[in-house]
Amino acid sequence: MIRLQKLLAQAGLGSRRAVEEWIRSGRVTVAGRVAQLGDRAAPGDDVRLDGNKLELGKRAAPPELLLYYKPVGEVTTRSDPAGRPTVFERVPAPRQGRWIAVGRLDVNTSGLLLLTTDGELAHRLMHPSSEVEREYLVRVRGRPGPEVLRLLLDGVRLEDGPARFDRITAEAADHGAGSHSSFRVVLHEGRNREVRRLWGAVGFEVSRLLRIRYGPVELPRNLRPGTARRIDPALLERLTVPRSARSPALPTGG
Repeated sequence: MIRLQKLLAQAGLGSRRAVEEWIRSGRVTVAGRVAQLGDRAAPGDDVRLDGNKLELGKRAAPPELLLYYKPVGEVTTRSDPAGRPTVFERVPAPRQGRWIAVGRLDVNTSGLLLLTTDGELAHRLMHPSSEVEREYLVRVRGRPGPEVLRLLLDGVRLEDGPARFDRITAEAADHGAGSHSSFRVVLHEGRNREVRRLWGAVGFEVSRLLRIRYGPVELPRNLRPGTARRIDPALLERLTVPRSARSPALPTGG
């Protein structure tokens, strides 16, 4: 018997966090009874989501990992009440199961988005304990001085707790754009709009935000916005190596 949220995640139905939300909202039943967090089940049990029986047998195909270059204007959800396009409309279909987004990028942020058919992997990559690094290229309005950058490295308090960047590197000056500055920033959390909120907390507005790395996976230089590339499954193992033991990022072509 396996914990229900782990069983459904292993079947590629969603990340463990998403499955837990389904259970909390009463959408999952086991043998006709509404499931509770902590319940256990076996692959052959009658487990249903919204009344539909789930196939929880052994996965026939290995997990898949996809790198997608999300453009500005797309949302990282399966549907949008406002009718905006979603990333799931552009990516190729997986061989089995369905894609699960590893975290989110807001509608105005572009760049590297990972998707996998393995809910357990998605959970590990997003969980704070994994401390997977995210690197962004950020453009802000104005010219923050050394004291501002030091504050961002030391930490500021946001509405959901303290936050900071692990590293900040200034990019070359923006020619013809004296009112803007560009930086590479690295952090190991994935809180909602965290990069934008960190800069906002010290009085600077982000005008452009591009994610260029997630853990050891880099955004290929020759990949166009709105296109995707499958990633070698050998990278799956490296994606959850503890941060202290990781080697430098691996390029994924281009």
